[in-house]
Amino acid sequence: MKIPVLFPKIFNYPFTYKSETKDNLIAGDFVKAPFGSSEITGVVWNTEQKTEKKFKIKKISKKINVNNLSSPMLKFITWFSKYNLVPLGMTLKMCLLNKDVVEKSFNKEFDKYKIKYSTHKISLNKEQKKSLSFISNIGNNYNVTVIEGVTGSGKTLVYFERIKEIIKKGSQALILLPEIALTDQFSRRFKDFFGSEPAIWHSGTTKKNKTIIWKGITEGKIKIVIGARSSLFLPFKNLGIIVVDEEHDASYKQDEGVSYNARDMAITRASLENIPINLVTSIPSIETYNNIVNKKYKITKLNKRYKEAPLPKVEIINLSTEKMSKNTWIANKTINKVKEYLKTGNQILFFLNRRGFAPFVICKICGYKFQCPNCSVNLNFHKRLNKLLCHYCGYKSHIIRNCKDNKKCEVLFCGPGVERIFAELKKIFPNKKIEIFSSDTLTKSKSTNLLLKKVENKQIDILVGTQLLSKGFHFPKLNCIVVVDGDFTSHGYDLRAAEKNIQLYHQLSGRAGRAGNISTIFFQTYSPEDEILINISKNNPHEFLEKELILRKEKKLPPFYRLISIIISGKNEPLIMKFALELKLKLPKLDNVNILGPVTAPITKLKKNYRYRMLIRYPKDLFIQKYLSKSLDKIKILSGIKLEVDVDPINFS
Repeated sequence: MKIPVLFPKIFNYPFTYKSETKDNLIAGDFVKAPFGSSEITGVVWNTEQKTEKKFKIKKISKKINVNNLSSPMLKFITWFSKYNLVPLGMTLKMCLLNKDVVEKSFNKEFDKYKIKYSTHKISLNKEQKKSLSFISNIGNNYNVTVIEGVTGSGKTLVYFERIKEIIKKGSQALILLPEIALTDQFSRRFKDFFGSEPAIWHSGTTKKNKTIIWKGITEGKIKIVIGARSSLFLPFKNLGIIVVDEEHDASYKQDEGVSYNARDMAITRASLENIPINLVTSIPSIETYNNIVNKKYKITKLNKRYKEAPLPKVEIINLSTEKMSKNTWIANKTINKVKEYLKTGNQILFFLNRRGFAPFVICKICGYKFQCPNCSVNLNFHKRLNKLLCHYCGYKSHIIRNCKDNKKCEVLFCGPGVERIFAELKKIFPNKKIEIFSSDTLTKSKSTNLLLKKVENKQIDILVGTQLLSKGFHFPKLNCIVVVDGDFTSHGYDLRAAEKNIQLYHQLSGRAGRAGNISTIFFQTYSPEDEILINISKNNPHEFLEKELILRKEKKLPPFYRLISIIISGKNEPLIMKFALELKLKLPKLDNVNILGPVTAPITKLKKNYRYRMLIRYPKDLFIQKYLSKSLDKIKILSGIKLEVDVDPINFS
């Protein structure tokens, strides 16, 4: 009997084997089979690779004693591969553990994940009960429902209650979070509600714990998984609901390695599993909002914060008219406002979305700009390390350079980063406890958790943080936020810049006043009339989304059209430019499909490789991938050239 077997390798098709085992093999079964000089794990597939070549058919060694991949999971792997133009075998690899599976049995290891239903004592308010009733009454079949609520409105409790309903019926649940850093606080809330440890799945989860969790969900013994993007590929035995928290977050898009949008893929998996999916947000992404407008997605809203806590006031500090001391970045008016909040025991957050001390360093004598030798970007100065650092390739160097007359360059640090704001605040408030909250200082989960506990225990007076701080953290004593740079200039190549800014600062403002106290977010700006700033001040994001939809439709941009990005890179710039031009000629010519470029990418050089970009724009009802894959399969990639395809890109650099 001929059996097609798919392996977790860079192939887009299964291989044909013979089965002489006693077991009746069906699609989805895990097997061991010879491949090359070794035996590896594969999955019995539901389609054969047709070929006219004659070859010797090898035998399957054995069936592996593990629950098979379900029919919906096989369909999801196939669809994911076709949509994202990823080899079928590489998609399968994402479902396994190090290209393998877990046969070992566990018993006691599952106990800590056992759900207890009667532990939580928190009662829902009227709005929360209404939302819960709404999403429950829709049913347990496939539907997409948006839970939209102002920050601090208790959206998490609503979907916790919904998950409780579903797992009581014997099903499992998956909760997707955008950032690993969120998991500690979230885990505590989970434990308070469900009375058990959450099964957490992300890149920082140990190999041992991943093994236990993988096995537990295949057997249906672990009911709920909290995970980052990769958890979407876990082979649940009986998945009953998916929740995507902070669905608008750009972190759901994976750019490195296999490129995909976890939110969109979660919706597809839910449809194939025929289960509900909840998209949770304070401001919907433009795609989600468009689907709400078109009644493709249902929506329930939470308009009030939990326990009627007021939303923060917005106050604009015009830097064009306010006095600032020389070489400082914080206005005197801002300092006075902060002092008032500190007097009453409040915590303060200074927000600046720039890591390091200074984003740009130049010699004031010769004008030399310190740039990365590997990438076409400026080097950032990190005072903590006393080094220049590239945020793209990791290159490090000291500020040592010979200038004119064999003298050393006299460097000028241009612009502020969080380290520079930290140093300035230390001078202004020498007796206050001040900490930096950024990816540079919080390199491990332990350091993140320690800092969060210090904030919660009021052991920190002032936080200086980057974008990481805007994502879902709960700081009860935080009632004042200062946005150091409220001028929303952005790279012209990022078509989502305005949307990202609205979402970021709306989320950020929601960190303040969550315990019911009067709170304020101060924006330091040279452009008080900026449209984005006005939209944030109005606290009416839907007005922005409506205008943005009109603009996107006029410009034939997502969500009305789709985009596919093609990046051609290599060390030989003339060669990759020539290859890019030849590639364009070989791509499919279709009505209403525009192939833009090739042009040099905004970051022209990255990790010593020159980069050229093409952008394919096509109507959303056209599945261009089936034409594009055929064209790409015929193209011979020259040595020294790398070709990357990104469907539905978020990053345009």
